[in-house]
Amino acid sequence: MKTRFSLLLLAVFVAGFTHAIDTIRVSDPQTWTTQELQPYVGKTVVFSVPMVVCSNYNGYTVSTRRLFMPTNQVLPKTKDKDSYNAIVSLNSGGELDITNIVGYHRCGEKIYNLKAKVNSAQEIQFIDGQWHGNTRADMEKANIHQMVGVDDNECPECLVVCAYNIENYDGSSINKRTKIGLALKIINADIYGFIEMKTEKGRSAIIQDLNDLCPSRNYTICKEKVGQGDGQTVAFVYDSRKIKHLGDIQYNNTRTQNRKKMACFEQLSNGERFIFSVNHFKAKLSGGTGGNADMGDGQSYWNADRVEEAQSVLEKYRRWSAEINEKDVLIMGDLNANGKEDPITTLTGSGMIDLHRAFHADSSYSYSFSDKLYNYQQLAGYLDHALCNTTLRPQITGMTAFHINSDEKSNNDQTMFRGSDHDPVVVGLKLDGSMEYNSDPKLNTEDIISGNARQLIIRDAVKDGQRSFYAIYNIEGHLIDRQEITHESQNADLPSAPGIYIVYVYYNGNVYPYKMIVR
Repeated sequence: MKTRFSLLLLAVFVAGFTHAIDTIRVSDPQTWTTQELQPYVGKTVVFSVPMVVCSNYNGYTVSTRRLFMPTNQVLPKTKDKDSYNAIVSLNSGGELDITNIVGYHRCGEKIYNLKAKVNSAQEIQFIDGQWHGNTRADMEKANIHQMVGVDDNECPECLVVCAYNIENYDGSSINKRTKIGLALKIINADIYGFIEMKTEKGRSAIIQDLNDLCPSRNYTICKEKVGQGDGQTVAFVYDSRKIKHLGDIQYNNTRTQNRKKMACFEQLSNGERFIFSVNHFKAKLSGGTGGNADMGDGQSYWNADRVEEAQSVLEKYRRWSAEINEKDVLIMGDLNANGKEDPITTLTGSGMIDLHRAFHADSSYSYSFSDKLYNYQQLAGYLDHALCNTTLRPQITGMTAFHINSDEKSNNDQTMFRGSDHDPVVVGLKLDGSMEYNSDPKLNTEDIISGNARQLIIRDAVKDGQRSFYAIYNIEGHLIDRQEITHESQNADLPSAPGIYIVYVYYNGNVYPYKMIVR
């Protein structure tokens, strides 16, 4: 997929002489190739659209958009080869090396009015520009509760739930304890599901630090059966002033030991309950054979095991839910699979709702991954998930990943940044068993529009007495079209230019994001 530059050469006439200044304004760049940039080597360009930092590990790269793992956007290559290859192609042509950057910058920061010299077809040299967004300062002043739809003053009964892979946490490193503690102080959740918790010392350290940093809380860790809290495990921590843990932890040791657990929690103020499932599926490490071999489809090794783990979580939930008569379930954790990979579609295909996609469409991420399959580009995706069933969905107030790790380089400073390699994922809850689930508006059955058939169809987004709207944005966030929805089956035209577009449907007090690919 290739969209050519739209270039405007600015000419200035001075003292009666025609003299073209060597500056080119790039008005809407999409991809960069040697053929397109080669004529401008040695010249200066100014980008009209903001450029996003895509990698910062070994120098910096920029693009007009964040680059994502293909299987975070589309199905694996074995199931949708054309769409998978389209994302790979878009990524491979969408990134430029940029030199002469002063200071430290995080991935996701944007450079507005970037002025740069073209050193080669693949490299530009920073001259000037304004930096905005996704900075450390932005993260430090973040109000996580408001980001997940919880206003502590207006909704004191609302709950905040966090799942956080704290990367081999055993409490022995003061620096790591400091980083994790500072992050948890800002998150200030009512319930935590910790992943990669190690040793009794680690459990004791996390409780001590939480209660020291949040003196209004009384955090307690759920008691484990002998042997089920050992090694690299998951653990539940909750504020006993607001929450009660009911019964025993439910263990599921399919394929991995001590890494898939469920617990039932009750809110003290209203008696409402829900099941919290915290998981850590098998990693994408090499060594798998047979169905666990790397098929080259973007899912890497051990995919069959992760699918089996997803199935086991569903089965465990179904059995235990019937036993305790509680349907509401929130499934979170590091599932070591991107949003469109088989383990996740196993869950969503069984009725679970992907909250990343429900609240943020294709913009969500919690992890940054580099692999030779993708020429070692630093690609974003979400391995850290939050899914729920249809009875819990209307009680979800919001969901976000807190980007304090995935956008950072490794460091040993005394800040909350890069305390782990995963971002914490946070969900807001307003538990009310009487709330009913309304099905989402429906778009075309296929999210890929080919050829001239670029007709968008929006169904079931009209409700008596309420106004509904749709808005279409391109992948860079520019508004393409916005119209009111007035019919049960409303037609709209997608842009003719090939690319990825996000369609937002505003209906019944909610925002529903969808992705459409135009070829």
